[in-house]
Amino acid sequence: MIVSMDLNASPEPEEDEVFPEPYSEEDNVQDEQVDYNEHVEREESAVQISRREREERMQRIRRQRPDDRPSYGYQPSQRDDGYQVKKQRPNSRLPPGWLDCPAFGQEIGGLIPSKVPLGESFNDEVPPGKRYSFKQVGLVIDLTNSSRYYNVNEWRKDGIKHVKIACKGRDSVPENEAVNKFFNEVAQFLTRQKQPKKYILVHCTHGHNRTGYMIVHYLMRTLPISVSQAIKIFADARPPGIYKPDYIDALYNFYHEKKPDMVVCPPTPEWKRSSDLDLNGDAMPDDDDDDDVDPSAPVDESHSTQLVMTNDDILGDNVPPDQEIAMRQFCYQTLKLPGGVRGPQHFPGSHPVSLNRDNLQLLRQRYYYATWKADGTRYMMLITMDGCYLVDRHFSFRRVQMRFPCRHANEKGMTEKMYHHYTLLDGEMIIDTLPDSQKQERRYLIYDMMAINQVSIVERPFYERWKMLEKEVIEPRNFERQHIYQSQNPYYRYDLEPFRVRRKDFWLLSTVTKLLKGFIPKLSHAADGLIFQGWDDPYVPRTHEGLLKWKYPEMNSVDFLFEVAAIRIFLMVDDHQSLYLFERGKKKLMDGRVIFPEGADPSTFAGKIIECSWDSEEDVWICMRVRPDKGTPNEFNTYRKVMRSIKDNITEDVLLNEINEIIRLPMYADRIQHESKAHHNSSRRRPNAAEGVDSPLAGGQEMAISRRIATYSQHRRDLGRQPDWE
Repeated sequence: MIVSMDLNASPEPEEDEVFPEPYSEEDNVQDEQVDYNEHVEREESAVQISRREREERMQRIRRQRPDDRPSYGYQPSQRDDGYQVKKQRPNSRLPPGWLDCPAFGQEIGGLIPSKVPLGESFNDEVPPGKRYSFKQVGLVIDLTNSSRYYNVNEWRKDGIKHVKIACKGRDSVPENEAVNKFFNEVAQFLTRQKQPKKYILVHCTHGHNRTGYMIVHYLMRTLPISVSQAIKIFADARPPGIYKPDYIDALYNFYHEKKPDMVVCPPTPEWKRSSDLDLNGDAMPDDDDDDDVDPSAPVDESHSTQLVMTNDDILGDNVPPDQEIAMRQFCYQTLKLPGGVRGPQHFPGSHPVSLNRDNLQLLRQRYYYATWKADGTRYMMLITMDGCYLVDRHFSFRRVQMRFPCRHANEKGMTEKMYHHYTLLDGEMIIDTLPDSQKQERRYLIYDMMAINQVSIVERPFYERWKMLEKEVIEPRNFERQHIYQSQNPYYRYDLEPFRVRRKDFWLLSTVTKLLKGFIPKLSHAADGLIFQGWDDPYVPRTHEGLLKWKYPEMNSVDFLFEVAAIRIFLMVDDHQSLYLFERGKKKLMDGRVIFPEGADPSTFAGKIIECSWDSEEDVWICMRVRPDKGTPNEFNTYRKVMRSIKDNITEDVLLNEINEIIRLPMYADRIQHESKAHHNSSRRRPNAAEGVDSPLAGGQEMAISRRIATYSQHRRDLGRQPDWE
């Protein structure tokens, strides 16, 4: 059904929209101004003085009564339950330049950029020829920072959905989370809509800067184009396009592109320049530019560049709840897990178990590879065409701007599958600190892949998934980085991404001695042990009894929930400390004391997850650090396994002696010999550019691990050079 609506509907004030009452003498001044308009220009007139004084009084009132100004955004308004007198600002004043601003632009993929439609209360100010209505609208997205322009119920009564995404207009671009919400609303509407086709009306005040900013973001996340191309598409549909330089610069910065020299910001449109001027001769700002900004408020410096990186840093931007639910469901489906009645709730990633003398025997029964256990932050990563999402242990998704081309994406004539879409990875975020300069680099080490372009591969053996990871994710990305000027978007800058990406290496057990003695000590990030991965294992979600972790004995740890409660003993009040684990989803109180670092106040750790190591000599737990990345303590079953590992006390010497015996077994000896020959043959050929210095470890023999040690050492020394590998 074609929907036709009169956009000139009568606006109704919001319940929380409270304004100072204008003085009666000021209204008289407005009446007097009509009489003086015909007088010749001269020095400041009485009317002008009155007008200036009026503005000064209004400014003073706003500063003295900040609570009387409206607040817009995602937070619901809060009001006293008692009686409150409503004081309304006159709502019929037109936004500056609105009359001469073109009503709307051409369609862009179902989106119609538009200036704000005005309700019937503006009819006295808007000549009939300047009013307009629009047909076939199914969704209206309002980006203004005001609610005075129309009554949203006029849309809803005709079955048109209205979404408010309040964005400040002056001196600030829309927030990243607002962009995520805009994209999600548009994507959902276009996916669900049925015939006949309905359009999405997107408006700010004039339909150029905020509207253009949002639509360019949508184009960048749905089409394989550059920022320059997206800006031009919008400018062609809604001339002159985005005309604020900071908006254009923000788009290039967000998508990590260098702005071409030929890109010139269009001048301010004539209808905007010729609009009402203030006393200084400058264009009057839009009413919704800074409704909720206090001019006297201090500048927010929270977004200033952080000098020191930590594993506790929050990366990326929040996504809308319904989008997060959909992505959680995809993860559960990929890992073959039931969603449950309430849907996916818990982080599904695979977890290793602590090595003890019983499960150590698994190394004799199945073929294992080894890697170092980095002391970083665990994330899964979901790569889609519209963005890359980090998935933390809370099972929360945060969007980061990254680029992952598919294999053959940059070949001529390749138009499909330019970028990965629903590829799911597993890994850990570490921070490399170069010892000489103390320069820090954040790096995501990927050690597994569970889905590629919506196809689950969890049932494939690990060695296939690990090789696919290199072939399908790492090599195409490295190739494009090294040949960026021959790519379809030569202005993209990988060096501006929030972190670097590489595949984590795994080696044969015969190299564990060199891994412990030579490789780990030269790492530029913390490592606390080894991981033993079954070479033929499928991906097992949650606890994987065959995935083994060995930690240096002093690093074996348990994550507790620490709580403090005040207990009255006679006339004294004492702070009672408690340690909790989880058992079947409920808190379980544990015995034992915990010692905190010298000078630390235990009460500051209350309600937090703390990682503790066991001091067997003192019979106490030692708090090592707080774990903000975890929302729950360890399960009691995990605690038992860690305590078993501590009791068995598998030291480095014990581990190496066991492994030296294991690699003499026929199942290892034959495979080591076979892969040594394969490595020897592959080393004769010259590695291609895509492999760089971090080519797949063919066979994993000592020559390969020696090369990796040399590579890390060179990387630590050569601080000024940008490595070919990530």
